[in-house]
Amino acid sequence: MTEQESIHLLTDRPRFRREPGLAVMRSLLAALGHPERKTAFVHVAGTNGKGTICTLLDSVFRAQGLKTGLYTSPHVMNFRERMRIDGEMIPPDALAQAALALEAAAKTAEAETGLHVTEFEAITAAALWWFAHSGCEVVVLEVGMGGRFDATNAIPTPLAAVVASVSLDHTAVLGDTVGRIAYEKAGIIKPDGDAILYMPQSPETIEAMQRVAREQNARLYPADGNNLRVLESSLSGSRLLWRDLPLFLPFAGEHQVRNAAAVLKTIEVLRGKGFAVSDEAVQNGFARAFIPARMEFFPGSPPVLLDGGHNPACAQALAAVVRQYFDGKTVAAVLGILAEKDSHRVLEILAPYFEAVFAVAPDSPRALPAEELARQVEEVGFSRVFAQENFWQALKNARDFCGPDGAVVVCGSFYLAGEARSALLKEKSNENEVSSD
Repeated sequence: MTEQESIHLLTDRPRFRREPGLAVMRSLLAALGHPERKTAFVHVAGTNGKGTICTLLDSVFRAQGLKTGLYTSPHVMNFRERMRIDGEMIPPDALAQAALALEAAAKTAEAETGLHVTEFEAITAAALWWFAHSGCEVVVLEVGMGGRFDATNAIPTPLAAVVASVSLDHTAVLGDTVGRIAYEKAGIIKPDGDAILYMPQSPETIEAMQRVAREQNARLYPADGNNLRVLESSLSGSRLLWRDLPLFLPFAGEHQVRNAAAVLKTIEVLRGKGFAVSDEAVQNGFARAFIPARMEFFPGSPPVLLDGGHNPACAQALAAVVRQYFDGKTVAAVLGILAEKDSHRVLEILAPYFEAVFAVAPDSPRALPAEELARQVEEVGFSRVFAQENFWQALKNARDFCGPDGAVVVCGSFYLAGEARSALLKEKSNENEVSSD
């Protein structure tokens, strides 16, 4: 079976099901021999910051010498990025085995429940099967959407449940207020469990988390960052002091420091339960952590900042980074957004920081066409906006516009970020080959 055939077996399914619930997922896992009972988990929900928190935790656990699974979504360049063990993507042959196991289990689950298996349920169950069969000691599991009825929530009580920053997103599914969305995300807090809450949060989010924690007799720990200080920051990251321990966080932005605080609070909680995580593992894990296409910096003349964030809260974080590090520079944006996203609010937040916008359609059937995106940019009062045929054209024109002393920001969608990252890495590889000749 080819890699694409394996992916097709997992993804050629409906994206959503009208009936919310975990019955199908639980039936799937039972048919697979209950892989969720064979390893320990740290479960991570939230609107923004899940990827950073998951990546840091995974990196720290690996630095501790644990056999560690990591499950995240969406992928940036390769589907197999979603499932990793010890930092390595699932191999094609293992993906084929997981897909075949899932296909058989799906037939059983659909017969038992009378409901279809969704795409995300299939991918999640296959990942849990692989982690269990590979003997992972701990798995860092990122929620796909929400929490209460998310496929990942079929696991038993985890070592810790972490809730990252909560804001409006996926409102058609999760609810149209922050309080309702927070309640859905609080669904990962399980009976007698330990939960860590990113701070600061809205009063509605805090109330929802406290209420669910009380109902579940769970302990809730706010990650206030009182023991964390920023010593120095740049586009390459921040030098921190946690208690008396120096750390380097290789991600730019104040919001990433707050994500780090949530990770450090999680480590404190795990240590309190007898889970061994040394200071050396924390230092090495932080320093080695890497996330593609999230405030990823490509030096050059001009430099390129690549970010796949796609909702208003992500846009605010990106705007803060641009304001802090590109102040006084001519900044041009290569922008692409999916049609279902809150593009108008994203544009309102970002437009003031760009001198020009080069609109392009991400490589997705759900992409907003470049001409429509350009029109929406103009509607928020921006005049220098240009619809582009493809990413390469947009990047060239953005570079020409801002000049060697300016900066280019590529943003708006992980689909665009994946295409851009592939192009930028290829360009860098070609430059290195030329320079070595």
